[in-house]
Amino acid sequence: MAEIVQQRIENRIPELEQLERVGLFSKKEVKSLLKRATALEYKLHRLIITKVDFIAYIQYEINVLELIKKRRSRIGYQFKREEIEFSIISRINNIFRRATTKWKDDVQLWLSHIAFCKKWNTQGELSKVFSSMLAIHPEKPALWIMAAKSELEDRNSSESARHLFLRALRFHPESKKVYQEYFRMELLHTEKLRKQQKKLEQAEMDVGGYEFSPEIMTGKLAEVVYRDATVKIQGADFILSLLTIAAIFDFTKDLQDTIIQDLQSKHTDDSLTWDFMAKRELGATVGEELQSAKGRASDIARREERCCQVYEEGLNSLNTEAMWACYVSFCLERFKRKTNVQQLKEKRQERLLAVLQRAHDSSLLKEDFYKNWLQVLLSSGDSEQTAAVAMAATQRYRQSVDVWCLALQTMVRLGSGATGKLFQDALTHVNPKSSLPLWQLQVEWSSTSQSPEATEALFQRGLLSAVPAVSMEIKEKYLDWSYGAGGYKKARKTFTSLHENRPFSKAFFTRMIQMEKDQETPKMSNLRDFYERALREFGSTDDDLWLEYIREELGPSGQPENCGKIHWRAMKLLEGESVERFTAQYTVLQTGHI
Repeated sequence: MAEIVQQRIENRIPELEQLERVGLFSKKEVKSLLKRATALEYKLHRLIITKVDFIAYIQYEINVLELIKKRRSRIGYQFKREEIEFSIISRINNIFRRATTKWKDDVQLWLSHIAFCKKWNTQGELSKVFSSMLAIHPEKPALWIMAAKSELEDRNSSESARHLFLRALRFHPESKKVYQEYFRMELLHTEKLRKQQKKLEQAEMDVGGYEFSPEIMTGKLAEVVYRDATVKIQGADFILSLLTIAAIFDFTKDLQDTIIQDLQSKHTDDSLTWDFMAKRELGATVGEELQSAKGRASDIARREERCCQVYEEGLNSLNTEAMWACYVSFCLERFKRKTNVQQLKEKRQERLLAVLQRAHDSSLLKEDFYKNWLQVLLSSGDSEQTAAVAMAATQRYRQSVDVWCLALQTMVRLGSGATGKLFQDALTHVNPKSSLPLWQLQVEWSSTSQSPEATEALFQRGLLSAVPAVSMEIKEKYLDWSYGAGGYKKARKTFTSLHENRPFSKAFFTRMIQMEKDQETPKMSNLRDFYERALREFGSTDDDLWLEYIREELGPSGQPENCGKIHWRAMKLLEGESVERFTAQYTVLQTGHI
């Protein structure tokens, strides 16, 4: 082992001599670097080596490279790179190769090597790394795409990129992402050739017998990829993704037309096709540009009407939930667009409400759309229709907490007299484990619009809940409501009546403690009682509670001599990491820093 390490260190001597000779490093720094490198080399030749040792060595060498770069910039010396930097870069690549050979499955290690090669512009090594990585990890499409992009962008080699994509498709013949990026690559290649041709024509250069192929210049290679992809992968969503890529380039009109024709002829049973065709009508060219706001609004209204006609045609042949969702989403998006033309705004609202109503009548309205429907109805001021829709939503989705909350909020806002009964119906149909939002909403409603007796009765019912989350929340709300309705005495009475009614939350006790502190003359005996009750519940896990208790005793009303006993009890009760946190915070508290 020592002989190998010694040989590697001796191989560094020429670059170290150059570093000292040209003034980039001092003699002392060279010795320090040699000592550190020797230690790192020995770590890589132990019987048991770790990945961390390799990474530390690589990071150290990269830091040396960065330091050399900064010093070159500072002194303005740019020579002897081959003897210095190239030697270090070669050594780092060698260490990376040794690491990736031992830990072949670590993709992050491969990617780190790739990132290094890109940063220090070692293109030859980069290709080798990609080749080795893909031989070991051919099952990962993202790595094939990364390698192909590197060939195209870093080495400017469309042929190599194409070759990699074709190899990737042998391993992943049904990968959408590979086909999408291959399609994009061919279009980028065509665009590059078109730019080259344009520059040559502008310069009027004689290129001899070379001719640019008309098929390639019009994107025929990309069309071949498209044809092959759509044979292997079906679905309007995939075709639309390719169409989106093609639309980026200004020479793909014929290709886009081909894709659209395939979409219309082969995928009329997909709602995405109809959605795309409808939205195309928004961008259709119609006459001359209109100058007035009213004229533009009229033109927009006509375009939107044509979109709706396409959606209606789609519904005639494809009456599905997905189709209605596309139609409703379109109408909702147009409704939310700002406009100063009141007539257009009213027309959009009227259209949206009509579509929502029809979707509801067809039993094909999604749960999420009821929220938008109710918001539109509330803004229109139609209370009767709003209430009807809210009730219809609860009938359609009886077990949905979100729908019940939405309907109840709507009825509360309308001031409906049936709200109380609706709350009871909601709690009957919803799973008790999910009912916390309903209880929170009911408590808020009752506190603001019902009599104190009715609200207290509601709290008493909530306390009986078998769901711990509900019971704890009701206790907190009950305590807060008591304090607001009857002051400290009522809150104290409520606290006393509940102090044995488990389960509790920490907030239940801390709120009572704060209420005592807010009094004109807080009683320390009461605070001790509240803290003791809280610690019986949370003393084994909550170190902050113990510290708050100690701070209280150190305060003007407390007895500092009690702190030692509290500390002793805390150390006995606390468990795990809580003990370490408490000890550290208590030490800081004792020194007067907090």
